[in-house]
Amino acid sequence: MTTFIAIVLMFGVLISVHEWGHLVMAKRAGILCHEFAIGFGPKIVSFRKNETLYTIRLLPIGGYVKMAGEDFEPIEVRAGQHVGLRLTEQGTVDRVYFQPDTATDVHVVGTVDKFDSTHELKVQLLIDEEVRVYSLERDTLLVDQGMEIQIAPYDRTFGAQSVWKRVLAIAAGPAMNFVLAFILLIIVGLVQGTPTNDGQIGTVQPDSAADEAGLMSGDEIVSIEGEPITDWLDLRSALEDRADTPTEVTYVRDGEEATVTLTPQAVEQNGETVGILGVTNALERSPVKAVTTGAETTWTMSTLIFSAVGDLVTGQVGVDQLAGPVGIVRMTDEVAASGLIMLLNWTALLSVNLAIFNLLPLPALDGGRLIFLLFEAVRGRPIDPKKEGFVHFIGFALLMILMLIVTWNDIQSFFK
Repeated sequence: MTTFIAIVLMFGVLISVHEWGHLVMAKRAGILCHEFAIGFGPKIVSFRKNETLYTIRLLPIGGYVKMAGEDFEPIEVRAGQHVGLRLTEQGTVDRVYFQPDTATDVHVVGTVDKFDSTHELKVQLLIDEEVRVYSLERDTLLVDQGMEIQIAPYDRTFGAQSVWKRVLAIAAGPAMNFVLAFILLIIVGLVQGTPTNDGQIGTVQPDSAADEAGLMSGDEIVSIEGEPITDWLDLRSALEDRADTPTEVTYVRDGEEATVTLTPQAVEQNGETVGILGVTNALERSPVKAVTTGAETTWTMSTLIFSAVGDLVTGQVGVDQLAGPVGIVRMTDEVAASGLIMLLNWTALLSVNLAIFNLLPLPALDGGRLIFLLFEAVRGRPIDPKKEGFVHFIGFALLMILMLIVTWNDIQSFFK
């Protein structure tokens, strides 16, 4: 149950923050956002606030912000439809009902002759063989079987905004995932502490070379084989070539210097054999250090993931080595068992991974949409929405195929 809660919260936070970035920047650009959804499939919980319907859906495998004009509208009014109108005191329309017989506040019922909710904001109804014209309020709601969708005047649609505003609305999702990772790593630094940059020992692993030599937490290593140690990088470099080799280590304890001879243990790192003492560096709780370390770690995570994507593109890493939702859940189970700090670090890593994945220049991803906006900026006119929609559809289908492949890899790995 603990693992299940951790997974639900982790994915919920990752998706919510990503989509919240899209929502905030879209609203600041003046775009009408019909829905902010966490998950896909049937609705579990929903409420409307400030023009937007907020929903939690059954399948927690993603989320979306439905912006006006970006996708097909969920409710369309066509000529020949039988509708009912609710009128304001000024005689304008603020509700259009598709089942007028079930509504209690209908003032006019008729057949749609023409409906323009984008430019003219008017509806023409055929009533007793007479055409009547009514003006639509800018926030008129279309009501169909309990679903309410607000009309979107052209200036409130995605395509009506400048390229720059649309770029910000699309890029804000991945950007917020980078911000989330940064914040989580700051929290880790404040709670657990951040590594010091000197040679002071934080913990000593049981039965390690340092443990057998009597080194303790708080000892500061000042030299190895007579070579001064000024920071933790010097310490690691000095031990790299001394695996299974007797080594003199000088340290300071309680202001007194002492020297001990030990044999660093041999371990494999990045295909090479290196020597280690079996110690970690000391930690300090400093808000400034937590912020700087959080930024550095976020950058390091980003570069490592970009490098991994490059290896995938060049064929150095196969698709069979990718992990999908099943693999991530399995790894999250293992990480959650190691405690909150490890879970926060893991969530930060996944957040960076989600940001970079979404920025890939692939159709149906944020990066693919940004590429289309770049083309529009260069050409000076937008690409045909139907052609762009078709490309995104193909990209989405290919992503689903990739998802099936990595899920199959996860299942095979699980049974192995």
